[in-house]
Amino acid sequence: MPKLLTQKEALKAYRDMLLIRRFEERASQLYGMGLIAGFCHLYIGQEAVVVGIQSVLKSQDTVITAYRDHGHMLACDMDPKGVMAELTGRSGGYSKGKGGSMHMFSREKNFFGGHGIVGAQIPIGAGLAFAHKYKEDKGVCIASMGDGASNQGQVYESYNMAALWGLPVVYVIENNHYGMGTSVERSSAGPNYYGRGQGWGIPGEKVDGMRLMEVMAAAQRATDHARSGKGPYILEFDTYRYRGHSMSDPAKYRSKEEVEEVKIHRDPIDYFRTYMTETLKIKEAQIKVIDDEVKKTVLEAVEFSKTSPEPDPSELYTDILKEEAPLQ
Repeated sequence: MPKLLTQKEALKAYRDMLLIRRFEERASQLYGMGLIAGFCHLYIGQEAVVVGIQSVLKSQDTVITAYRDHGHMLACDMDPKGVMAELTGRSGGYSKGKGGSMHMFSREKNFFGGHGIVGAQIPIGAGLAFAHKYKEDKGVCIASMGDGASNQGQVYESYNMAALWGLPVVYVIENNHYGMGTSVERSSAGPNYYGRGQGWGIPGEKVDGMRLMEVMAAAQRATDHARSGKGPYILEFDTYRYRGHSMSDPAKYRSKEEVEEVKIHRDPIDYFRTYMTETLKIKEAQIKVIDDEVKKTVLEAVEFSKTSPEPDPSELYTDILKEEAPLQ
C-alpha cells in the first residue's frame, strides 16, 4: 500500500502537477499565436508520472528523457521562466534560445535533456548511470522513454550493458498508448514493455501512471533497487496524453470519446484533488491558494518569454566547440 502523504507533501505534489498542466496549456496558446516555432510536444495528462518519480529522488540523481520534456523540466524544479523563454527562442532560455522545445539542459538540476532522436537518450542514460557507479556517489539515473521508443534497438543494447555492469539506472517507459499516431496494438507484438528486460535478468513492473500515490511507491521500489547495487530496473507507467503527438498532430487516429473517457474517469490531477479533500481533509481554500499561485507563476513565465531579447547573431558560433589543452 502506498504511504499516506502529509498535507504539506500533498499540496506540493498537487502544485507540481498543476504547474505542468497550466504551463503546457499556455504553451499551446503561444504556439497557436506563432510565438513558439518548430516542434512542441505537450505533456498534458501524464503529470503524475514525472511528479511521482521526482518526489523520491535524491540530490545526486540524474534525469534524462525524450522530446516530451517540459513536464520533466518543471518537475526537476527548473525555472518556468527559463523553460518558456527557451520555447519562444529567447536568450533568457535554458539553452540561450538555441535549443527550443526538445533541447534544454540544466547541470544545476542534473537534467540532461530533452533529446529529439527517438530512443537516443537511453544509451546516454546508461552513461550517466556508469558515472554514478564510477564516482561511487550512490546516485541513480532516471532514463525515460515512450512506448514507441521502447521498440528501438539501442534500448536493448543499453539493457544488456546496464545489466552486465550492474548500473544504477531506472528505465521509465511512459506508455501513453500511441507512438506518434500508431497504437501499441499495431506496433508491438509483445506489449508488456516492463518485461522486456527479462532476458538480461532486469526486474520490471507495470504501474497505473495516472495515480500519483502508486507512481511514488513504485518509483521508491525501483530507485531503492538500483541504489543498493542490484542493477537496473524497468518501470512501465500506463498513462495517457490528451493532446496530439505534437502541436502539428490533429490526432484523428483516436476518437473524442476515448479521450473524454480518460479525462472523466482517470485524470491524475482531478483524482489527486479528491484524495486531498476526502482522505487528507485539506480544505478547498488551501487548494485555491495553490491554484492562484500557479496561475501567477505561469503568467510571469509567459511575460518573461515575450520580453526576453532574441539571441544575438553571434550566438551562432558559441557552444559548438570546446577546445581542450593538449595532454602533457
